[in-house]
Amino acid sequence: MSGSPLLDRHAEALALFSSRVHAVRDDQWDAPTPCSEWSVRDLVGHLAGEQLWVVDLVRDGRTVAEVGGKYDGDVLGDDPVATWDRAAAGARDAFREDGALDRTVSLSSGDTPATAYCAQMTADAVVHAWDLSRAIGADERLPRRLVDFALGEFTPYADSLPSTGLFDRPLDVPADADAQTRLLALLGRRA
Repeated sequence: MSGSPLLDRHAEALALFSSRVHAVRDDQWDAPTPCSEWSVRDLVGHLAGEQLWVVDLVRDGRTVAEVGGKYDGDVLGDDPVATWDRAAAGARDAFREDGALDRTVSLSSGDTPATAYCAQMTADAVVHAWDLSRAIGADERLPRRLVDFALGEFTPYADSLPSTGLFDRPLDVPADADAQTRLLALLGRRA
């Protein structure tokens, strides 16, 4: 499917994260990230694992229970960059298949429209691209179109995010803060 703004943002977010993965130096895989419990390798592994799930859930129509622990643990293996590239390509292709966005996927949170799942995956990749950028000393500026997309995705349920244990409490920012600063603060990250 082409010409879909959602798929365009998804592809852009994956490309952004990919550019950061390809910039990781060999001595940076154990470096800390803004995600306090994760190293660079953990962060890339998290995103790669998420992309691997897309093929099972969207293309193959499997449930979380059917997939089970297939992606538990280290999914990166000996070549983290190549693993990321394969996982990202698989997710991108699965969402782009004819009719994929019309499907319902079975997530741990329940049945979810594939469009909502794709939007969640897109917003997550945008924010984690910033995390990875900060961790490896890369350019931290995110494309405005992706920032706006992620703000639109996270804002409606931002108040409930800290209770998941995956996000810090939102931070206060000045009223005139730019969109990227607002997005990061919404998710407990200090720009």
